[in-house]
Amino acid sequence: MSQDFDAVKISEHVYWVGAIDWDIRDFHGYSTLRGSTYNAYLIVADDVILIDTVKRPFKDELLARVASVVDPKKVRYIISNHSEPDHSSSLPEVIDYVKPEKVFASKLGLKDLEGYYGKDGIDTVSDAQSMQLGGVNLTFLETKMIHWPDSMMTYLADDKLLFSQDGFGMHLATSERFADEIPEATRDEENAKYFANILLPYKQLIVKLLDRVKALGIDIQIIAPDHGPIYRKDLDKPIDQYYKWCAQKPTKKAVITFDTMWGSTEIMARAIEGGLESEGIDVIVLPLKSSERSIVVTEVLEAGALLVGSPTLNNGIFPTVADVLTYMRGLKPRNLVGSAFGSYGWSGEGARQVNDYLTQMKIDLVGDPLNLSFRPDSDGIEQCRQLGVLTGRKLKEVIQSGS
Repeated sequence: MSQDFDAVKISEHVYWVGAIDWDIRDFHGYSTLRGSTYNAYLIVADDVILIDTVKRPFKDELLARVASVVDPKKVRYIISNHSEPDHSSSLPEVIDYVKPEKVFASKLGLKDLEGYYGKDGIDTVSDAQSMQLGGVNLTFLETKMIHWPDSMMTYLADDKLLFSQDGFGMHLATSERFADEIPEATRDEENAKYFANILLPYKQLIVKLLDRVKALGIDIQIIAPDHGPIYRKDLDKPIDQYYKWCAQKPTKKAVITFDTMWGSTEIMARAIEGGLESEGIDVIVLPLKSSERSIVVTEVLEAGALLVGSPTLNNGIFPTVADVLTYMRGLKPRNLVGSAFGSYGWSGEGARQVNDYLTQMKIDLVGDPLNLSFRPDSDGIEQCRQLGVLTGRKLKEVIQSGS
């Protein structure tokens, strides 16, 4: 705690005491080009309560921020909403230092914390359980599989504040603590990227959670996530964005992503682009030599079509294409039309293997993979253009049928 770090007051009883990670550029395989924060919060009432901790290298920053408000050894309770190490890896050392009277976690959180750190003596709380703790009123909401089995949120009724754990978070290192202090375009971009790369597989559970919170009549005026800025104004916007992204309603936008060895698959991609545009479809072209996987997934989040191209290398799919498709398959995007395409010299397995991935992802395929040998001639280029036309028409039909 040799360096000075100040807490930031965010409500009557609550201070932000987290840490800023300006350096991180990769988180679970997606790029965090703007860094991240590990948010922890201090409730100061009759007693002192710490909500979550931080990644282990930032423990001293956390304790220094706590010390700017109160002696850390006065922390009486710690609540662990999520056991993933970016939130909990400093927890054992923090416990040893402050020696709290009690530590609370969900039942599955207890299991995870014991598995990671061998920590016992942790009290468990149940879904929808309310308690008065340290002079304030807290309610715990289990959010299983959003995005880990142990996940939960904590609601501080006195301040109408929801500690939303990974919900409504984003990876964004900034000296500003509140979302309304950050340019809207930056906020929207990082919010979408976080949802697409972390929360997308859990969209059905997220809708149920949002509906449940509405049904419970919980009055939320501040959302305090474990990553990124805190929402204190216009809360309807991030909530509406979550509903929209969970629905994955197709739009007139197509994403074409591909890699190429000697330019042939790229020629195909650009001809497909032209066919899509002739049908009035907005097109994003993402060559994998310059577009990493998390950017592709973020663009797919609000798209209606996905077309993926690969040359054939060693009787198989090109490595960068396999990488992005493996990553995307786990994130489970839905309600997309699309197709596979590619060029080959001898055997042509690349496009067929792309087609297998798209089938596994439940993409509504326009037809068989378009597989052209060597460099496309004028007839091949026209086939590519027609693939774009057919995909555009099918996408418009899907949109029309759902309107």
